[in-house]
Formats: sequence, structure tokens, C-alpha cells
Amino acid sequence: MTLVRPLRTGLLLGALGTVAAAFWWRRNPSACPYNQRFWVQAPHPFITRSRLLEALALAPDERVLEVGPGTGYYTFDMAAALPAGQVDVFDIQQEMLDHVIREADRRGVTNVKPTLGDAQNLPFDNDTFDAAVLVTVLGEIPDQEQALREIARVLRPGGRLVVGELFGDPHMVTSGKLRDRAGGAGLGFERRLGNPLAFFERFETPPTESTV
Repeated sequence: MTLVRPLRTGLLLGALGTVAAAFWWRRNPSACPYNQRFWVQAPHPFITRSRLLEALALAPDERVLEVGPGTGYYTFDMAAALPAGQVDVFDIQQEMLDHVIREADRRGVTNVKPTLGDAQNLPFDNDTFDAAVLVTVLGEIPDQEQALREIARVLRPGGRLVVGELFGDPHMVTSGKLRDRAGGAGLGFERRLGNPLAFFERFETPPTESTV
């Protein structure tokens, strides 16, 4: 009996600490630090690599922007689907990019290109990419609307954005909020793979540029 009460107290305090940390992370969006990269290397249930490729429906020669690749969980499957194309991995942390490129070198993958920067101000020309990918990343960006506007800007007419979200991520963006914010950036909802707790949603830019 003397051990049960301290154990219960410890479990309760641990649970409260976890909830408090999740609340703080949600109120203070930021990228997962490199020294905590085990979170992005762990298996991603329901938002799998094969499901991402299904949502993207890549052509072999396309150019894809992956914002927040982490250590490359999805990167190399996309690169393999682009034998005549390229994956541009874009991150605010040089350590993450270095990790991805080391792994690319180890695998002999040559169509992955790193760029350091802030997703709220992408250093790419208009109409550069055929597709863009953000998996459990959008909620880490302080100004999500601005990031989505930037992505819409660098996508070609008819280009697509695939966003992946998973329940349990403290920065999860719900489907309703995602569609509202993407719509405000001029990205039209096209389809969802998965359920409201674990999904990829695909958006598209208008097929032709609007004229005034």
C-alpha cells in the first residue's frame, strides 16, 4: 500500500506534465529540434509512405518541394518515384538538411536537393514546382496562412499540395482548419485519404492563371 500512492502520484504528475507540454507546444509553434529527431524517425501509422505516393500521383519527371523533411522519412520514396525529376527538401534547420543529404549520399540518391530557409518566405520563383508536401509540419509554422500562400505561389498552375496530419501531434491542424486556410491561399480541396484523425489531404492550384 505504501508504494501504490507514490506510484499513482507519479503517474498523475507525468500525465499532467505531458498535457502541459502539449498545450505549450500548441500555443508556441516551432520545428522539432534536431536533438529530438526520434519523433520524426518513428513509424507514422496511417499516414504511410505508400499512401503519400498515392495522394501525390507523381509523374517521373516532376519537381517536388518537401517542406520540413525531418530526417527523410518520406523523402527517398518520393525520390525513387522521380527517376527524371527532383525532390527539393526545405527546412529551417541545417542539421535536418545535413542528415537527409548524408543519407542520400549513403543510398546513392542524386535527385534530392537541400535548401535552408523559412516556409513563410520561400526563396523560389513563382511556378517552380509541380507538387509540394508538408507532413505534420504546417502546425509548426507560426503563420500558417502565409506559408500556404507562399506554397501556392511557387506551385505551377494545376500543381498540387499534399498535407499530412496525425492525431497525437501537438501541432496537428484539423481537416476543417486546413481546408479553410488552404482555401484562403487559393488552393482548392481535391480529396482526402484517411480519416479525420490521420489523413493526407490534397489541394490544387487553378489549372490556368486567372486574368483580370
